Amino acid sequence: HLFSVSAGLDSQILGDYEIVGQIKQAVKVAKENNCIGAFMERMVNSVLQSSKTIKNQTELSGGTVSVSFSAVQYIRENEKDLKNKNILLIGIGKIGRNTCRNLVDYLPVKNITLINRTDEKASALAAELGLKSAPFNNLVNEVQSADIILVATNAAEPTVLSSHIKGHGNKLLIDLSIPYNVEPSAKDLPGITLVNVDELSKLKDKTLRKRKAEVPKAQAIIADHVADFLEWYEMRKHVPVLRAVKIKLEELHCGHYRNAPLVNHQERIQKVINVMAVKMRQHNTRGCQYIEAINEFIA
Repeated sequence: HLFSVSAGLDSQILGDYEIVGQIKQAVKVAKENNCIGAFMERMVNSVLQSSKTIKNQTELSGGTVSVSFSAVQYIRENEKDLKNKNILLIGIGKIGRNTCRNLVDYLPVKNITLINRTDEKASALAAELGLKSAPFNNLVNEVQSADIILVATNAAEPTVLSSHIKGHGNKLLIDLSIPYNVEPSAKDLPGITLVNVDELSKLKDKTLRKRKAEVPKAQAIIADHVADFLEWYEMRKHVPVLRAVKIKLEELHCGHYRNAPLVNHQERIQKVINVMAVKMRQHNTRGCQYIEAINEFIA
């Protein structure tokens, strides 16, 4: 289960790797409080290695599956010279805030202005992220001076009208609202590109289909890592006996050659132990018989 979770197979959004950071944090807290043993630590390391392999060798987390990130992805793929573009985000509800954080995290631009009907919310988020804010009554002026406008107001009536942008240069408008909050006729104006939430959802659905196709690859990688972990677990059961054998060999060696020069005796003993471990792994049933015999010998 933990292998599947860390791969993003059980996430609400297929392929979402946010859970990996939560697993790492949980293990960190557990170690700080001495609440994690060798078994769990080894398993978590195997889980994280599996997750990393899946991320590097499959497209399970590729593309975008949220509307807010789809908007940012659209901007990255279709707009040039972003460093010199003015971006305006109108509305900072849940979708607006997510979009804002994605803009900051994934675009090489800080010239972002926030507007909200409640000015205090816009100014607070702007201060938190190092952006600018403007009062709602300056909406038209800000729309006219922006190159890229994202609208997430979810108002009953359009927030951005055709008259606001007519004759004010080329603009990309992305309407994240339902119902639409950019007047539909705006798309007919020269130099205006209007993308709505339905078009962004098509990009999201296409990505999700691609991710689902990657699930069998991820499951095969998980199966390999689980097998490796279980092999380690089976061998771990023999560690106490192997350790006891090593101590016994050292005692026999020291007793028999007490006055002889010590020439790499630790290396020889370790080789014996390594050979025993390999034999036990290759012949697990017979290995159990060896363990019983050794226990009788060293008891």
